[in-house]
Amino acid sequence: MSVLCPLCRHPAAQPYHHDQSRDYLQCAHCALVFVPAQFHLSAEQERAFYDLHENDLADSGYRRFLNRCAEPLLQRLPAVSEGLDFGCGPAPLLAQMLEDAGHRVWLYDPFYAAEKSALRRDYDFIVTTEVVEHLAAPGVELEALWALLRPGGLLAVMTKRVMSPERFAGWHYIRDPTHICFFSDDTFRWLAKHLGARLELAGPDLVFLQKSGVDAK
Repeated sequence: MSVLCPLCRHPAAQPYHHDQSRDYLQCAHCALVFVPAQFHLSAEQERAFYDLHENDLADSGYRRFLNRCAEPLLQRLPAVSEGLDFGCGPAPLLAQMLEDAGHRVWLYDPFYAAEKSALRRDYDFIVTTEVVEHLAAPGVELEALWALLRPGGLLAVMTKRVMSPERFAGWHYIRDPTHICFFSDDTFRWLAKHLGARLELAGPDLVFLQKSGVDAK
């Protein structure tokens, strides 16, 4: 039985890696590497794992980490933009950093800020920092976020990217049991083409997808 890619829904997935905990497949169409559903944690297990994280609004190291997204994003945003921090976690420091720079930011996280009204408005920018690797259905989620962006808007995605099968085998990123989707440059190129976005590979773990400045509606 074929396994559908959770990003592009293509059925042609091939074995990519295997370890003691789970299998990893790679889509032949969009190049996403993903963990089949039978190896996913339950929602309760996932939440318990996240609760172990010690992200703190006053943590200077956490601020430096998030600044890898905040600084280049702020260079690209018009003044007083409105944005969404999707998957903000229990300590939404990035939102605070962007608000301190004069922007307005709404929050959404299925575990820590599940206010659905934030998903029923539109935005100039959306940030997802260390989020897409956790998504069981990234195609659905990213298309929904893309629909919330205003013309010319930016979707900032911060996630570490797949480099090669050899490096993947020893990669610390796959040891996190909540990490189930792994994007590469080729995956983001596919996604940009699929969404009709302008893609900028802005850093080793940061990409920007920009919407056309003309509303297609």
